[in-house]
Amino acid sequence: MNNTIQHFIDGKFTSGNSTRAGKIYNPATGEQSSQVSLGTKKDVDNAIAVAKKSFLSWSEKPPLQRARILFKYKEIIEKNSDQIIKLIVSEHGKVYDDAKGSLIRGLEVVEFACGIPHLLKGDFTENVGTDVDSWSMRQPLGVCAGITPFNFPAMVPMWMFPIAIACGNTFVLKPSEKDPSCSAKLAELFMEAGLPNGVFNVVNGDKEAVDALLVNKDVKAISFVGSTPIAKYIYENAAKNEKRVQALGGAKNHCVIMPDCDLDQAVNGLMGAAYGSAGERCMAQSVAVAVGNIGDSLVEKLSKKVEALKVGPGLDKNSEMGPLVTKEHLEKVKGYVDLGVKEGAKLVVDGRNLKLQGYENGFYMGGCLFDNVKESMRIYKEEIFGPVLSVVRVKDFEKASKLVNDHEYGNGVSIYTRDGDVGRNFASKIKIGMVGINIPIPVPVAFHSFGGWKRSLFGDQHMHGTEGVRFYTKLKTVTARWPSGIRSNPEFVMPIMK
Repeated sequence: MNNTIQHFIDGKFTSGNSTRAGKIYNPATGEQSSQVSLGTKKDVDNAIAVAKKSFLSWSEKPPLQRARILFKYKEIIEKNSDQIIKLIVSEHGKVYDDAKGSLIRGLEVVEFACGIPHLLKGDFTENVGTDVDSWSMRQPLGVCAGITPFNFPAMVPMWMFPIAIACGNTFVLKPSEKDPSCSAKLAELFMEAGLPNGVFNVVNGDKEAVDALLVNKDVKAISFVGSTPIAKYIYENAAKNEKRVQALGGAKNHCVIMPDCDLDQAVNGLMGAAYGSAGERCMAQSVAVAVGNIGDSLVEKLSKKVEALKVGPGLDKNSEMGPLVTKEHLEKVKGYVDLGVKEGAKLVVDGRNLKLQGYENGFYMGGCLFDNVKESMRIYKEEIFGPVLSVVRVKDFEKASKLVNDHEYGNGVSIYTRDGDVGRNFASKIKIGMVGINIPIPVPVAFHSFGGWKRSLFGDQHMHGTEGVRFYTKLKTVTARWPSGIRSNPEFVMPIMK
């Protein structure tokens, strides 16, 4: 395989010390399209050493100068957006417009980071004591790292590195080895915008590269998005090695459908939220909670739309849903559908046997819809990460709320209702990090922050927005008095401002 995606270290592409390679497939055809160098511990340590050296000068640049590079970066990404989007489609499989939307959501974080001079402003208090002033400032941490998943090869890395770098840190990114080309392109374009060598580095790899990031003492903070078991592993090991860490894990997002809602609006919202990106989203709505007597109408309307779902290659303008990312993941998702049938759920729409003419080897399946799913079933408890929607029926709003609150995951949730009191009560009492009211996928915009509760987030701070600025900076408070020529005697008590 001649086409090998390499690491990007110190401003240039390199194969480093890699002797192993991972296969990259085009999910639409099932054919191998390229391969990626899998980094060694030595490769990771080299990238960290380069980033540490670059931090010395980058952190000293005024925030305004850093912001100007980010403004240029935004412009360059926009000019190259079509190429980036097609890279995403070719390795992930999602449809073009979905990939475009995810890139735009990432670009919004770059836009937010352009305002870093304002965001880094501290507080000043004159005369906290007689002739004593006190002020605070936020300063960068050093080398930061990001470990990102396959489902959003542009958006999720862009939730991390633009803010970290704008704050004056340097960054080492370990993207998913399933679709690494987008990250390599983003790094290359950042250099074109004027970013100095070594400020942003990309090391491809698997567990060996991840573990190298976790144990290296020069990495001061790690951001992660992925499954809950790996998020917990990242959190525990990063903390053990004295790093800041935000580790976003899995999800089982519910959409509560109240009897008074606009049902057509709810069904359309559910279709996009459950089957968009083939369900490979941590914010996918994978459970529809039918409240009261709305269940039959909901399932009837959903089933017709799921059966009519247009599945095809991501670059086909008629496609509403593309293939899954790999053959292994396709088989895993099909296995969950098999399990749901075995557990006794009613499979209303079965998409397991979908075959597309001319794309017989692609990683496709149609949308699947289950009814009468119970809390005890694994298809309800576990994250499937595929185009599978489960309908759970409950008698009232209180039972629906309890169902959501009792689940181990707490990433996102939505409710469809016309009742403002119900919506307000739901938003206030539900134990979930991101809530939508008549909004199917409540992903916050860049100047708010993204993150879940419970086992969907390990760490104290959410991603991007002002939470991101806090995560990638340290707070320092200075208290000062200038000599007046009057000398006081030593004091051996806790200082008290007078």
